[in-house]
Amino acid sequence: MEYGTLGRSGLRISRLCLGAMTFGAGTGIWGDIAGLDRAQAAGLVAMAVEHGINLIDTADAYSQGQSEAVVGQVLADLGLDESRMLVATKVRLRTGAGHNDVGLGRSHIMRSVETSLRRIGRDHIDLFQLHDRDALVPLEETLRALDDLVTQGKVRHIGVCNFSAGDLERAQGIANRTHWARIVANQVHYALTSRDVEHEIAPVAKANDVSLLVWSPLAGGYLSGKYTQGSNGETGRRSSLNFPPIDPAKADPIVRVLRDIAAELNASPAQVALAWLLARREVCSVIVGARTPDQLSVNLDARKIGLNLEQTERLNRVSQPNLPYPYWMQQFHDKDRLLS
Repeated sequence: MEYGTLGRSGLRISRLCLGAMTFGAGTGIWGDIAGLDRAQAAGLVAMAVEHGINLIDTADAYSQGQSEAVVGQVLADLGLDESRMLVATKVRLRTGAGHNDVGLGRSHIMRSVETSLRRIGRDHIDLFQLHDRDALVPLEETLRALDDLVTQGKVRHIGVCNFSAGDLERAQGIANRTHWARIVANQVHYALTSRDVEHEIAPVAKANDVSLLVWSPLAGGYLSGKYTQGSNGETGRRSSLNFPPIDPAKADPIVRVLRDIAAELNASPAQVALAWLLARREVCSVIVGARTPDQLSVNLDARKIGLNLEQTERLNRVSQPNLPYPYWMQQFHDKDRLLS
């Protein structure tokens, strides 16, 4: 396993990290995504550690907190301390019915950290991430709360998720002016089906010494090829949950090229898609999730795949972005309003 440095920090993380979104048995959307119990999760974590992974990524909202709880139980069961497995979690999404049980206000952040620490069973969080922006709360209030948590020792490093280039510039500008803790990572959706981060987010991240962590590198499993014509009729979460949203007209040609290259390399389409990402200079680490040991094993072996220049160029051509912003975001915004 190779390792990289997280932003302008001394923290070294594995190029592949383990996503814990499948841990726990939540309701609603989590019923489609999660479902792994303590024993099943322990098997995946043990395999990840054996292959050199040293960071597990979860969130307080995953399965209504059950993901964090299972992570804590598994770390205790396997005797994994900070030297063997770092923990990243998040705050922003709704965690209760109260008016202040959501968002990035100081009150919610402080209470969420305490709850997350109890679930995880540690005295600190290695990477504490803002799950998204909160337009209702001044960014200064949010960043001051995070700086206090770093000073208190409850959080080692802070990161963000899904921040635009503009949001990232502003946050780092505030941190530079106030000498508060700086953001070291931006967790973004980046895949062959969604390359928009290359235009503005990646350059701004590089200029501000912010590492990119990648979520959903296989576009919710679509790039594995099991949802497209010619598959074996397999099913998965995308059968009932179209997230991140995919435009089949754009994605299916990509899958066909992935299959062709996979045949050339005696690999799987998923491994080729992950290998393409790992070769991108913009990427510090790729977060891989799984429901079974076999799925995780396939994903972990992607780091052994080497694409030649011709194969890389074929993937670059077929996946070249042609939208001003990504299709998955297009589904949640008014395109005409944004472009006017």
